[in-house]
Amino acid sequence: MNKYIKYIIVAVIFLVIIVTLVILNINKKNKDKENDEKIKIVTSFYPMYIIAENLLEGTNNTELVNMADVNVGCLHDYTLTTEDMKKVENADIFIVNGLGMENFLDKVINLNSNMHIIDSSTNIQNLIKDEDEINPHIWTSIDNYILQVKNISKELQNKDNLNEEIYKENEEKYVEKLENLKEEYLEASKELEGQKAIILNEAFEYFAQELKIEATTIKTDHEESTLSAETLKNIIDKVKEENIKIIIIDKNDNKSNAETIANETGATIYELNSGLTGSLEKDAYIKAIEENLCRFRDRP
Repeated sequence: MNKYIKYIIVAVIFLVIIVTLVILNINKKNKDKENDEKIKIVTSFYPMYIIAENLLEGTNNTELVNMADVNVGCLHDYTLTTEDMKKVENADIFIVNGLGMENFLDKVINLNSNMHIIDSSTNIQNLIKDEDEINPHIWTSIDNYILQVKNISKELQNKDNLNEEIYKENEEKYVEKLENLKEEYLEASKELEGQKAIILNEAFEYFAQELKIEATTIKTDHEESTLSAETLKNIIDKVKEENIKIIIIDKNDNKSNAETIANETGATIYELNSGLTGSLEKDAYIKAIEENLCRFRDRP
């Protein structure tokens, strides 16, 4: 009798193991199937990620990934890493700024030719050009940023019917916030209209255009901000001759050139937030604009 009980116990244990393995396998298959059915959306860099994050809130079966590290900043001369390539090789949608910002785009397309590219700059008209080169930092203008949000939303709706209504609702909510912020922004900065400024970071050219500031942009290496002594002297002379009171840089830029110019001329340095880096909060862009608002209100 004891012998039979032992056989029964062994059989039960064996059966439990078999059933457990079957359940685990089913769950794995279901999970793999669920992952396969997800739409993988990759953004090229930080400003695009914040837009997508707002548009994808509450969507079903979507996965959002940012390709470049959030602290990379501008993508000029950016070189793709192995980790970047892994992120896009299985992507369904790749959201880019456009206008040459992503100079590696051909490589990405060759890696994953089935991926749909969403160019957020489509049909944006007020582009700033230096000879034949277009300034791609369009998001620093709130009007342009709103158009980018709408462009991305439209394409997402076309490619993902399941979440079409969610994209529409999220677009409306986000654009409404941006429109309200724009009114406050323009009101706070209206005293800057018509004033002259030296810009030491070309990301703010669209910002200056939107606020109707008469700007002279000096291209620099933002990390070292290296300008020759002759160039600095010419800038200082221009600031003095034209009575320029504003110097605009990014808050993360090296301040040495700006401080040299300010010390020689009495102009005020505006350390603004270009929205190129920051937290991954949905309201990060709005907070960047509000940060600039505070700078205007605190101006001398």
